[in-house]
Amino acid sequence: MAVQDFSRTLTYAQLDALADTIATGFPTRNPAFVGIVMDHSVEMIASILAVLKTGAAYVPAEPSFPIERIRYMMKESDVDFIITHGKYVDYINHGFRKMTVECGQKIMPVEVEDRSNTDAIAYVLYTSGTTGNPKGVQVTNTNVCHYVRAFSHEFKPGPGDRMLQYSVCSFDIFVEEVFTTLLSGATLVIPSEETKKDLRKLLAFCSENGITMISGFPYLLAEMNKMPELLPKSLRLLISGGDVLRAKYISQLKDKVMIYNTYGPSETTVCASYFRADNAEPLEDGTFPVGKPVLGTRIEILNGNMNPVKAGEIGEICIFGDGVSRGYLGSKLENENFTITPDGRRVYRSGDLGYILPDGNIAFLRRKDKQVMILGKRVESEEVENVLCTCSEVEDAVVCPATDTEGLSYLVAYVVPRKGKFNLTELRRKLSRYLTPFMIPEFFVSMPSFPMTPNGKVDRKSLPVVLKEGALYA
Repeated sequence: MAVQDFSRTLTYAQLDALADTIATGFPTRNPAFVGIVMDHSVEMIASILAVLKTGAAYVPAEPSFPIERIRYMMKESDVDFIITHGKYVDYINHGFRKMTVECGQKIMPVEVEDRSNTDAIAYVLYTSGTTGNPKGVQVTNTNVCHYVRAFSHEFKPGPGDRMLQYSVCSFDIFVEEVFTTLLSGATLVIPSEETKKDLRKLLAFCSENGITMISGFPYLLAEMNKMPELLPKSLRLLISGGDVLRAKYISQLKDKVMIYNTYGPSETTVCASYFRADNAEPLEDGTFPVGKPVLGTRIEILNGNMNPVKAGEIGEICIFGDGVSRGYLGSKLENENFTITPDGRRVYRSGDLGYILPDGNIAFLRRKDKQVMILGKRVESEEVENVLCTCSEVEDAVVCPATDTEGLSYLVAYVVPRKGKFNLTELRRKLSRYLTPFMIPEFFVSMPSFPMTPNGKVDRKSLPVVLKEGALYA
């Protein structure tokens, strides 16, 4: 079996035929970019394959995303049309051509020529950007195949494996779940949204369906760690990615299942390094290293001049190899992250600081800019700040990242109201039209004015400190 959801199960031949059926109904011949705004289902996976089969790239967005964010993503990528469900047509009805595919879509006896090629863009994932708008990372078919080979080399998935499809479609974990499964003969298993909202129900679902592999943020593992007795007996692999993995998150799991800590920006295709954590000791700060480069990847710790630092010294984590993507969609300053080293090699400068341990594993330290990870998702505080400043009731605003007592990041917004005060409920409502929930600051501080440095900039160090106790995963 290739894929199953809460209502149907398809073999590989049936999934291919459903993709052909959907592709035959495309309203545009030879599309370049196609939006995917769908519920997670067999039909969603078939729609993605249909897009790839015609040689186009898919641009995914969850139906629950803020409408202004969806519009921006679809407009900037200039999608030829959007595949969605009838119930979402009015929600995204703003000049985009649409094609509806419903659950239970019948398979028709048609066949579509496979026009995909290795150099073509496979998908565009939007991440938080410093310009005030999300930025689209262009990942090619070659990049995806590279990662599938790396995953297969390390974890050896096969027809007996069943991967849980848990991630949202706009994050790298989704790519890992879908393509490493379907290109290895394993089965992709999709739970209902209701099941995903309740961890006990989700783990019961995993047990009932013989799930062998789960990939998720460290916070998912932290919650699973509280109920080790519910861990599915069929489970052989737990993968943590997107943020720091702490030893206490897996204290009750490490004797029951193989656990990997992973690292890699979207710009380098899912993961650039692996570290097996269940049989290893953490670092002094209670975190695990991010490991060694995956197959087909090289990681070097470089200084500001793009030269290697000495062994054990801190520098920027720079990634080379087949996973380095095409770059950002359009002409953006962030394309400077993709550069050429003095010896002529193309590299992605991650903006992350780290160092190499004596055993060759890489230790991640922190970001070197104001970017933070919140609930495993990358957030540029400048993007949140820029959106906040567009609100009519805000005269000026500053958004600063902070860290709670458990080492988890959160955002604090400092606001100078235009008329002396503002309605926080209304302000949050406006922000929700442009920002996903995890991007909206957790705390708001109203101020008459901002302290300034001698050179006329906001003195962020003099802003009041908002403390948060990190009890959620203690």
